[in-house]
Amino acid sequence: MMSTRERGVALLIVLWGCTLLAIMLGGFAALARTEGLQARYQYAQTRAHYAAEAGVMRAIEALQARDFRSRWIADGRVYAFDFDDAKVSISIVDEDGKVDLNAASGDVLDGLFKAAGVADDRAHRLSAAIQDWRRPGDAASPNGAKKPQYDAAGLGYGPRNGPFATVEEARMVLGMDATTWTAVAPALTIWSGRERPNAEHAQPLALAAIPGLGRAGAEAILAKRGQADGANLAGGNGVTHTIRAEAILDDGTRSSLTSTVRLRGIRSGNQPYAVLRWREGDVE
Repeated sequence: MMSTRERGVALLIVLWGCTLLAIMLGGFAALARTEGLQARYQYAQTRAHYAAEAGVMRAIEALQARDFRSRWIADGRVYAFDFDDAKVSISIVDEDGKVDLNAASGDVLDGLFKAAGVADDRAHRLSAAIQDWRRPGDAASPNGAKKPQYDAAGLGYGPRNGPFATVEEARMVLGMDATTWTAVAPALTIWSGRERPNAEHAQPLALAAIPGLGRAGAEAILAKRGQADGANLAGGNGVTHTIRAEAILDDGTRSSLTSTVRLRGIRSGNQPYAVLRWREGDVE
C-alpha cells in the first residue's frame, strides 16, 4: 500500500506530465497556426503573381490587336482590368523612346544627364565614360575612363570595352552614383539601336535628351501626343516594349512584374513575342 508521501510524489509527477503535455500541445497548435498562415499567404501571393502574369500577356495581345483602334498605346499610360478577384494595372513603354547605351551619341548622353539635373562638367564626364565603356581599346577619350582611371578610383574592374550586356551594367560606369542612376535608369535601354530616342514614343526625360529639341519642343510634342486619337498613336508603336503589371487582391496581397518583350507578329506557327528581360517585384 502506497504511503502518503509516495502518493504525493506520484501526484506531482502526474501534474508535471500534464503541464509538459499542455506546453507541447500549445507549441504544436502555434506551429500549426503559423504554418496555416504561411500557406494562406503563399497561396494569395501565388494568385497575385499569376494575375500579374496575366496582365503581361494581356498587354502583349493588346499591342498586336488587328484593329488599331483597340490597340494599347506604349506611352506609359495605365490600363486596368479585373482578373478573378484581382485588380490589375498595366503600363507599357516603347524602348524606341529611350536612350540606347550602346548606340546613343555623345550629345544625347550629355543631354540625358543634364536633363536629370547633373552639372554640365560631370554630365560630359559621364557621357564620355559610357562611350569608353562600350568602345574597344585601352586609350581613354578626353574626360573618359578606361582601366587606369578605374584603378585610380580604387575599383577592382575596368570597362567592358564592348557593348553593354544589360541596362543595369551602367551602374558600374565610373562616376555613376546612386542618385544619378535612379534618375536616368527609366530612360535607358540596350534594345533600340537608335542614335537618339524616337520622339513619337519618348518619355519626358528621354525627349529632353534629344539635341536641339529643348524644353518647349518637348512640351509641344507631349501636348500633341495627348491630343492625338488612340488609333494613330497605337499605329506608331514599335516592336520592343517594357511592360509593368501590378496585381492587387481583395485582401491587399500585391505582386508586380516588369518584362521587356520584342513582338514578332501574330502568325500561324510563330511565337508572337520573345522575352528579353523578366524581373519580379518592384525594380528601379
